[in-house]
Amino acid sequence: MTAKPAFDPNASHASHAPAFLSVWNIEAYYGESYIVQDVSFNIHEGEILALLGRNGAGKTSTLRTIARLGNPQLRRGEIWLDHAPLHKMKAHQAAAAGIALVPEDRRIIPGLTVEENLQLAQIAPPVGWSLDRIYDLFPRLGERRKQEGVTMSGGEQQMLAIARALARDIKVLLLDEPYEGLAPVIVQEIAKTLAIIRDQGITTVIVEQNAVAALKLADRAIILDIGTVVFDGSAQEVLENEQLRAQYLAI
Repeated sequence: MTAKPAFDPNASHASHAPAFLSVWNIEAYYGESYIVQDVSFNIHEGEILALLGRNGAGKTSTLRTIARLGNPQLRRGEIWLDHAPLHKMKAHQAAAAGIALVPEDRRIIPGLTVEENLQLAQIAPPVGWSLDRIYDLFPRLGERRKQEGVTMSGGEQQMLAIARALARDIKVLLLDEPYEGLAPVIVQEIAKTLAIIRDQGITTVIVEQNAVAALKLADRAIILDIGTVVFDGSAQEVLENEQLRAQYLAI
């Protein structure tokens, strides 16, 4: 198992290049409940990181802390995105700096069509991908652009949630359980799409209970256990380490 390293926000885990996203000794709380406990990791630009662990390990709380959503509350540590201090920002400022969180419940807006959901994301700058570019990546959304978003299938709604994030000018895509409740064929389709997004230079952090699917997509993996980092290494190493998977992922 890889030991937890000393962290420097100007150093990358994967190379000698500066870290693009650096999470540095963060501690976060829901009220007085200590949820995220001294978590640190660095991500290189364009990487896909699988953030894994059992239920209650602190994965979603870590995503929400990076996105600066206010709950959980960050009480210690620093978060840097491309030299910008996210830990000093509110949620709307972090979003403007390039952070996009796609939550587990997707939050498609009722009463709006697919296209209106996307257009709403582009009302205020910074605007990201054009609608034509989004529809090239998600042809199914182009076919259903006039359909109310909440009436689509779960997989189509997940595509819309990701597309809505891309409609903003983002640097980091945070995905919370993107494969939940989806058929294997749809999981494969979304994984291929996320690989294309990675090739566009967008850094991605994926929290997913379907750990094998996430690991097959990811470059690296972080495993959390009771709010702390217990593994930081390559995704392939986790796939090949049966003891590690059984101990911390129950797979």
